[in-house]
Amino acid sequence: MINKYAFMLGLVIFSGALFTSGYFMAKSQAPAKTLGVDTAAPVQQAPPTVSIETIKGLWDKDVIKFGNGDKKLLAVEISDPSCPYCHAAGGSNKTIGAQMGQQFILKSEGGTYVAPVAEMKRLVNEGKADFVYIYSPGHGNGELATKAMYCANDMGKFWQAHDVLMSDKAYDFINETVKNDMAKSGEMADFLASVVDKNKLKECLDSGKYDARIKSDTALAIELGVQGTPGFFLNETNFAGAYSWTDMESVANAALN
Repeated sequence: MINKYAFMLGLVIFSGALFTSGYFMAKSQAPAKTLGVDTAAPVQQAPPTVSIETIKGLWDKDVIKFGNGDKKLLAVEISDPSCPYCHAAGGSNKTIGAQMGQQFILKSEGGTYVAPVAEMKRLVNEGKADFVYIYSPGHGNGELATKAMYCANDMGKFWQAHDVLMSDKAYDFINETVKNDMAKSGEMADFLASVVDKNKLKECLDSGKYDARIKSDTALAIELGVQGTPGFFLNETNFAGAYSWTDMESVANAALN
């Protein structure tokens, strides 16, 4: 016959072992953090399905856009300037890839990653593609920086502001200094003073001109079925995540040829 005290002691030991193993499993599966960058791979979602007519219709929306939506290749970026994966995809942040994993180290820095946004920008500049930028709050701190992009776009300086806000120095500035605090509009204007008129930028930010655009962009990203940042479309083909351009260019080439 089993001694009841021995049995109870065994249960306590067994329960403690389960708790301990569960605790360490949870700790081992927690996202790794390096210099404030979440290095855990994003959860994979089923890619959204949209029609080419829906993509073309984006050029009728109140969004940042280049071209008229009539090129053979239509490129769409859904992004958040506070998102580390968006920084990798932008191509202006040369250090963040090493913090996120070997697969995100830029080719120019000795890795294999080719930033897709930089390639889309090149195709736009060459007159081969039209482009739309849509904000989605993937990491929560990018509203002020996004409004600065909208204001810069008014001055014909979208790409200049975009590239500065996706640079090495901008990641901590956005996530640790300004976040979404509109009282920091002057600091944002100073940060972008090398590429835009800082007085005009601060005036635009303080006016609240683009407060509603943040909400409409976010709603539009949801309508497109995008569940995280970055998200991309090349025509109706969706790329959910920070894909290297090497994984996307066959779709671009097929559209252009």
